[in-house]
Amino acid sequence: MPEISVIITTYNRKDFASEAAASVRKQTCADYELIIVDDGSSDGSSETLPMKADKYIFQKNAGVSAARNAGFKASSGKYICFLDSDDLWMKDKLAVQIDFMKKHPSMPLCYTGEKWLKNGIHKNQRKRHSKRGGDIFSKCLEMCIISPSSAMIRREMLELLRFDEKLPVCEDYDMWLKISSEHNIAYIPRELIIKRGGHLDQLSAREPAMDRFRIYSIVKLLKSGLNAERANLAKEELRRKCAIVRSGALKRTKPWLWAKYGLISHLYGG
Repeated sequence: MPEISVIITTYNRKDFASEAAASVRKQTCADYELIIVDDGSSDGSSETLPMKADKYIFQKNAGVSAARNAGFKASSGKYICFLDSDDLWMKDKLAVQIDFMKKHPSMPLCYTGEKWLKNGIHKNQRKRHSKRGGDIFSKCLEMCIISPSSAMIRREMLELLRFDEKLPVCEDYDMWLKISSEHNIAYIPRELIIKRGGHLDQLSAREPAMDRFRIYSIVKLLKSGLNAERANLAKEELRRKCAIVRSGALKRTKPWLWAKYGLISHLYGG
């Protein structure tokens, strides 16, 4: 039984997914299984990707959350890693993280630094994207600071949680928010993944006003119960994100959207 399960989810990205899988096969740590979940691709992925995986799952298109959950269900490793199909790993990514996790058994999750490429050109990260470890709940409220491709998660944590299949995007924000609300998270300050952006099929490019989905996650978390300090942080961020969505609704002349998020802010952010 492999110690690590690596899960790549893909939809109509056979070339990207092939390159992602190749970066897994180059890892210096070999104690892993590679699971590729094809979320209903129609680009010939089913002809090329099965041979690159230890387990290949084809499912009717159901979204990235359902694909990640299907990959986890099929996995057997003590540690779970997700790799977005358009990202790549440095060859020692798994070795560095598994060593860290074994030395820090109380940590449910560790994540790493990353390099950014946009249309193949290096892109500097802004100061607001700076990363850290420990109690990062407030940072996770602000934005999705953890790239799924950089995370290594203990199996027992994902046995308790699942990616929310109601979310077409921001499912990672939702997951990290839940974990960071109760646990410290470790950060390894090494650039062990390459994030490739700029292509038109990025989920973030297809969904407008993504703060709508983050607001949904914050409301859900508030309903689940938080201590007073964390609840106040969550309410403050909820009000801020509702204000952003409402501002956009006014610009797009959508008064019903403006009213909806005003009500949400009042009910849950007060």
